[in-house]
Amino acid sequence: MLEVDDIKAFYGSSQALFGMTLKVDTGEIVTLLGRNGMGKTTTVKAIVGQVGVKGGSIRFSGRKIAGLPAHRVARVGIGLVPEGRHIFPNLNVRENLIATARPGADGSSPWTFAAIMRLFPRLGERLENMGDQLSGGEQQMLAIGRALMINPRLLILDEATEGLAPLIREEIWNCLKLLKSMGQSILVIDKNLSHLLPLADRHYVVDKGQVVWEGSSEQLKCDESVRNQYLGV
Repeated sequence: MLEVDDIKAFYGSSQALFGMTLKVDTGEIVTLLGRNGMGKTTTVKAIVGQVGVKGGSIRFSGRKIAGLPAHRVARVGIGLVPEGRHIFPNLNVRENLIATARPGADGSSPWTFAAIMRLFPRLGERLENMGDQLSGGEQQMLAIGRALMINPRLLILDEATEGLAPLIREEIWNCLKLLKSMGQSILVIDKNLSHLLPLADRHYVVDKGQVVWEGSSEQLKCDESVRNQYLGV
């Protein structure tokens, strides 16, 4: 579904990605792992058209998408839950959700307003609250719901549970389990290996703007040297 091949990216004259390569197949959950500042978020921004790419290629369902503006990337079927959530503070919960609503690229619409209410009942209690009146956990639920409302073929989550209370984190993980059971393709950045290992199909470990290890959950679980060298604090 998603193929990122040897891309390079810069912020001004500073290079952030040095030949990043990864793929996500249909129905897979794949992770990007690594310490802060190693290029994970830049990779996501490159995929969704928020950072320019020099060299290499990005393909989605066989179509070249590198260089497309972010709104056109969304229309081909990629939904983003960005780091920091970035919900609209001057819109209420209902407006945040319907602002992005559209059928999927194939015309299907499994994710409707009613479906999001069933997924996150807490949001149903906050429909008239403005975005900046929500707790951090509620904002994260809203950010996920907003991304699902475009009915994406691929959902990308950047630091999905960072800074959330334990009970809210559990709710987010349960949501991802449900999405996996529905066959949703997901690329996720997070630091919580205890939840990622049983959930994800494959993992990419990123260091200094490139992939230094890739493999299954079982392989990562058994490779203590990789965990210590690239994932330990």
